[in-house]
Formats: sequence, C-alpha cells, structure tokens
Amino acid sequence: MTTTVAGEQVRNARRSNPTLDVVLVAMFAALTAVLGLMPPITVGILPVPITLQTLGVMLAGALLGPWRGALSQVLLIALVAAGLPLLSGGRGGLGALMGPTGGYIFGWIFGAFVIGLMTVALYDRARAGWINAVSVFAACVVGGVLVVYLAGSAWLTITTGLNFGTAIKGNVVFMPGDTAKAVIATVVAVIVHRSYRGLIAK
Repeated sequence: MTTTVAGEQVRNARRSNPTLDVVLVAMFAALTAVLGLMPPITVGILPVPITLQTLGVMLAGALLGPWRGALSQVLLIALVAAGLPLLSGGRGGLGALMGPTGGYIFGWIFGAFVIGLMTVALYDRARAGWINAVSVFAACVVGGVLVVYLAGSAWLTITTGLNFGTAIKGNVVFMPGDTAKAVIATVVAVIVHRSYRGLIAK
C-alpha cells in the first residue's frame, strides 16, 4: 500500500510540477559528480582512467529516461566546462574535455540517452521481474558501455592518432568493471521502478 501511494505521488508530481524534472536532472548530475570522488585508476595502453562515474550515467538513463538522463550529463559537462573540478581526480575545465578522455565524457550524454530509450521501450511492469532486469542490464551495457566506448575510441583516434581498432581493443580492460556497474545499476533501477512507478515515462 505504501509503495503504491509513493508511486502515485511521484506520478502526480510529474504531471503537476514540471520543476521536478529540473530537480531530478540536477540530482543525477550531482550523483555522477560525487561518484568521481573515487581516485581514478589508469591501466592498459589507453590514457583513460577507470572511474565510478559511468555508474552515474547508467543510473541516470535507467531511472530518468532518455531526455532527462541525457540532460543530467549535459549539465554536468557544462559545469565542468565552466571550470568546476567535477571529473574523477578533481579535473575540470575545457582542457579536461578536449583531452584524450573527452570522447568518453561526451559519450555519457549519448550513453544515458540510449539507456533511457531502451529502458522505456523494454521495461514492462506486467512482465516477470527477471525479464525486466535483463532488459535494463542490456540497456546499460549497450548505452553505458558500447556507446561510450565507441565515442571515446573515436575521439582517441582523432586526438592521439591511435589506430581505431587499437583504441577499441584497449577498452577490454574496462569491461569487467563496467559490467559490474551495469549489474548495480540494474538492481537499483528495478527496485526503484517497482516502488515509484511514475518515475520514468512509459
């Protein structure tokens, strides 16, 4: 009963208070920034650190849908461009965005959008919970991993002259961690959508 009431409150709030969208976008931009407080770890042949911030991207897309999820990352990147040190390792400014890792960061926008798009299309409350979990996980992998890797690798090729195939292969070291993040995002998203049914537009 409490869960149903809570979900109805969120649904009604979205219909009557458009300010909620702004609040949610800001909240998930902040969440992604907070996840950057973990010190980055650089491994492999790519000058790209392992961070928790892609977990924020996955959560934004899976919980907010395509447009609000993507806008949360646009807001974060705009703040970084303004000089705020919101990226992992306390990085900020245009230099951080235009450097070798810039493609991965801008890829967060497209990644969150794809995750949200797939979640809205595939998530069905009438289905068994495990089917929805598989759907959200697939969305997180496609948007939060593949899309981000492609954007990052393309930018690496442009900025460093690294062969695109080599850049793609270099992402292999990130896959175990990113898969774990996709699992975490899936568990959180399924629980939240079950409790707050009006959070994401269907």
